[in-house]
Amino acid sequence: MNRFTTVLPFRFSRLLVPLVLLLTLSGCRSDKGNPPSVQAHAENSHKVAPVLTPHSSAFTAHSSASSAVTEKKSGAASEEHADEKSPGEKKPVYLPGEDPEIAKKKGWPVKSPTPLPGAILPRKRIVAYYGNPLSKKMGALGQYEKKDMIRRLMEESNRWQSADPSKPVLPALHLIAVVAQGTPGKAGKYRMIMPDDIVNQVYQWAREANCIFFIDIQTGHEDIRTLLPRFEWILKNPDVHLGIDPEFNLVASMKIPGTKIGTFDAEQINYVTGYLRGLVKKYNLPPKVLTVHRFTRNGVTNSTRIELRPEVQIVMNMDGWGGPHLKRRSYQDYIVDEPVQYTGFKLFYYNDTKKGDPLMTPKDVLRLKPTPVYIMYQ
Repeated sequence: MNRFTTVLPFRFSRLLVPLVLLLTLSGCRSDKGNPPSVQAHAENSHKVAPVLTPHSSAFTAHSSASSAVTEKKSGAASEEHADEKSPGEKKPVYLPGEDPEIAKKKGWPVKSPTPLPGAILPRKRIVAYYGNPLSKKMGALGQYEKKDMIRRLMEESNRWQSADPSKPVLPALHLIAVVAQGTPGKAGKYRMIMPDDIVNQVYQWAREANCIFFIDIQTGHEDIRTLLPRFEWILKNPDVHLGIDPEFNLVASMKIPGTKIGTFDAEQINYVTGYLRGLVKKYNLPPKVLTVHRFTRNGVTNSTRIELRPEVQIVMNMDGWGGPHLKRRSYQDYIVDEPVQYTGFKLFYYNDTKKGDPLMTPKDVLRLKPTPVYIMYQ
């Protein structure tokens, strides 16, 4: 039993053993790789089919980008600073994802609605800890005890503030509130909805630490249209925002989470932003932030049809793991090449470094163009 047994009502404390087991079996683990059939960058998936071994992977991770492989083989030279000039060259040498001219040609910065009063982006940068308090395997939010976790988050936020003093940093807790599962469960939907007490508990942690709060939804086999309204009770708060994970939206294929990478189409994302817009108007709230995790081409389809609304600020979050060379390539191919509105970048304490690569620093990430305004640590 874990520390939450003593603070939750008895009816939920009895659920902790099965909850922890199912979370361990779920499709969201921090030590995951790609299915061999899927071509993607940055070791591209951080989740796998159900396994119990803490640091094993049921999938073979690989990249579809031959240029990324070439960059890796080039060794230390590939990690030169993007703003340094090579001998004899007139222009700076940029690594993938860092060239401002390429970003401009792709359509950055995106013409967006004028930010409404209370909007977070683009004036501020969000730095978030992601995970679930019932599992140490799903991210930094649950890996450490509450006090230590908050301390670490604040230290990361301070590093980002020092790296870019021009943009105030807003720390956040990003809770996986609906967890994809490798089994159908009672509802037959291959997802587990966290008890309200768990969601509210982490929300209170965020409020105590002056953080904003995100709930993250992995739909499994349930349509986002029926699942999202379940969380109006928490989303109606002005400091609560939303994340959705295309990897685990498997309604179309009906595959088991972890055996196939899912997708969200622009139509579904437009439903989500329309729903959030309705909450903003209904409860007189400042704009909501929506993060959409992405690490494959088909993770988001018809991105040019995504509607921008003043009440919702959309962040396309680069969600792949691996060495810096692969992460930059993923950012170029799946974020820069398909502009939506704002960009994010996820950093994995374990998966990004397990092959001996360094964890990208704030200075490294700030070289990306467009520069991410949402940073997630898992």
